Amino acid sequence: MALTTVHWNSAILGKKTTMRIILPEVGKPPFATLYLLHGLSDDSSTWTRNTRLENYVRELPLIVVMPDGYRGFYTDHVEGPAFAKHIGEEVPAFVERHFHAKKNRAGRAIGGLSMGGYGALRLGLGYADRFCSVHSHSGAVGWGQSEGASELTAAAKRRGWTPEFTEEIRRIFGNNPLGTSHDLSWLARRAKKAGNLPKLRLDCGTGDFLLQDNRDFDRELTQAKIPHDYVEFDGEHNWDYWDLHIREALDFHAGNLRLKRTSV
Repeated sequence: MALTTVHWNSAILGKKTTMRIILPEVGKPPFATLYLLHGLSDDSSTWTRNTRLENYVRELPLIVVMPDGYRGFYTDHVEGPAFAKHIGEEVPAFVERHFHAKKNRAGRAIGGLSMGGYGALRLGLGYADRFCSVHSHSGAVGWGQSEGASELTAAAKRRGWTPEFTEEIRRIFGNNPLGTSHDLSWLARRAKKAGNLPKLRLDCGTGDFLLQDNRDFDRELTQAKIPHDYVEFDGEHNWDYWDLHIREALDFHAGNLRLKRTSV
């Protein structure tokens, strides 16, 4: 397979940005695409620097695209850039224009970790007509819950945020994201009503500081009768956990994208 870094100009962000792409060496084009999102402190290179992702996908006819989401939570900011539109629309359009990628819902999947876990759900549910499957590792999913989406100052106090981070979150989500396009539960119910709910898989480590948020979100989805898989494993909020469980996520997406492994 080939690993390449692409530098390109985003009209939505108004700046040059990057994406790292793994191109397959098996199968015939056009290829399915997995959009794989990073966490809050990372960039487009961290999945390939901290896991054996290239090895895990070497037998799959799959393009893996890792865009740079900066600290944007992959959603359209109340005050700032439209990151959801950038990742959900602009990035796939660029990939499908320049690479041999499928151009339909059946050929696209999305996943991520931590902030990227929230982002994968935000985009996969917000653009449910564009993605057939979604996975989240250790997702920062509190913005999709009635408690996590409460008035900002209460959330900041409960979670021990600094004033600087609280203000950063306010500029992204506003004072109360409940019932808006930032709200994962609201997006899931909307996608279900529209009849285009993607396949959903969530997991979290039992030693992860985001475990309760993920349990709460699993409960909300269950109460709303949103089909999904939720699994807990031993582990914490770190690359040992994500390197191990990205393999299960790849199998999940391969099944939904109808991909077969082929020996290189």
